[in-house]
Amino acid sequence: MQTLLAVILFAATWPVSERETARQDPLDYGVPIAATNVIDALVHANLQKHGLVPAAVCSDEVFFRRVHLDLLGILPEPRDVVAFLNDHRADKRVRCIDALLRRDEFSEYWSMKWCDLLRVKAEFPINLWPNAVQAYHRWIREAIQSNMPYDAFARALLTSSGSNFRTPPVNFYRAVQGKDPTAIAGAVALTFMGTRLDAWPEQRRADMAAFFSRLVFKETDEWKEEIVCLDPAPADPLDAVLPDGTRVRIASREDPRIVFADWLIAPDNEWFARNIVNRVWSWLLGRGIIHEPDDIRPDNPPVNPELLAYLETELIQAGYDLRHIYRIILNSATYQQSAVAPTQPPEAEALFACYPVRRLEAEVLRDLLNSLFGARESYASMIPEPFTHIPEHHRAVALADGSITSAFLETFGRPARDTGLESERSNQPTDAQRLYLLNSSEVQRSIANNRRIRQILASSRGNPRRGIDQIYLGILSRFPTEDEVAAVMRYASAGQVTPQQAAEDLVWALINSKEFLYRH
Repeated sequence: MQTLLAVILFAATWPVSERETARQDPLDYGVPIAATNVIDALVHANLQKHGLVPAAVCSDEVFFRRVHLDLLGILPEPRDVVAFLNDHRADKRVRCIDALLRRDEFSEYWSMKWCDLLRVKAEFPINLWPNAVQAYHRWIREAIQSNMPYDAFARALLTSSGSNFRTPPVNFYRAVQGKDPTAIAGAVALTFMGTRLDAWPEQRRADMAAFFSRLVFKETDEWKEEIVCLDPAPADPLDAVLPDGTRVRIASREDPRIVFADWLIAPDNEWFARNIVNRVWSWLLGRGIIHEPDDIRPDNPPVNPELLAYLETELIQAGYDLRHIYRIILNSATYQQSAVAPTQPPEAEALFACYPVRRLEAEVLRDLLNSLFGARESYASMIPEPFTHIPEHHRAVALADGSITSAFLETFGRPARDTGLESERSNQPTDAQRLYLLNSSEVQRSIANNRRIRQILASSRGNPRRGIDQIYLGILSRFPTEDEVAAVMRYASAGQVTPQQAAEDLVWALINSKEFLYRH
């Protein structure tokens, strides 16, 4: 199998000029890119200032795979790939994006992203407990599915009161390491302002914490239930200072959280819209306009201030409709660039001169392998059943509880959900990951027992080209090039392996390729 892997990977990296193939190069059309919307005009103007040229537009195969992974966390079905490639309408990419934004998998995949930020986890050190985790996760998913305006989403999380089992948004406050006002203020600043409170001067931290100083947590008779609410005890008016320096007086029976939320989600607030559009940009294009996306501060300026300001304005004018921001980014030529850049100076990727190559998330990769091989995953939790029983066919991206995990997810960098920091998730390749994919008996058994491979062999008997096409479509979401077909045919016809073994070896080689393991 190692011989086939080397042949496949070498063939896939030959320069375009050296290929003799009737098929389109799957990674790059080589067509000069043109601005299609305001995003592109702003990005291209910035690239010109730095003497950089944007990458070419990506091929239809690459786009179709990319947008499925970026929006849904899944690979497209082979029949859908073929239909898209045979669709010659000029607006087919626009139609594709609109269709994917309406699918159920969109809310499932993006719930995972938000659960990372909101620290949705039953066990230590967050301790939401199973009932609250399920209620919280369900609320987040329904909010995304219904396209709740982002300002309403934030207001609900910041101002809700009630039982953590029956009023799910109050779990925002329970999912903080510490119930003191300073810890809560730090979580609020990180999540909704994209800034780290520990970098602020002491007095500014204290001023922010004051808005959460009248929050109380009350236990009930139900196991692990807690009421989160404004302290009902009499109190004097509270003199407080907002992060922009504005002084406010809060009446004795007024909830300071509401005062803070009103300030935060106001259209002229310099933090709120900027934070979320920068995060969305980083989720779709690998890095923020301000990098890191949760480290916004005066000495960490945006690489393209005009672009960031444009996206802020678009969000506000669209009534905080995040799908609108997804749509204009995804339809831009900037997002649809090839990952193959014409020039590669260090700043090219940071200035969005090409689409950044990055490894798939642990949950997505687990689900892809399970889908391809009909495999199942065994999950583990410190909390005993029946509170945390997860069926083996459950999608990893749909796991509500950050405490429920598996050896695979931990090996491939799933975040612990302890801090809400974007950097908690690790997508860096490791030796353990390589060894698992190359040598794991579990992977070998999954391939050898794969019903789909047997079906492909049966349907392509006498026509091996058809079988090779089907395997490439299923794993890489594209047809193979002529060079790749020739490499596989040489391997299969050498007389050393059976057709079944050749097919298994091809599958094994492709799932170990960077083209499968990475977004590109």
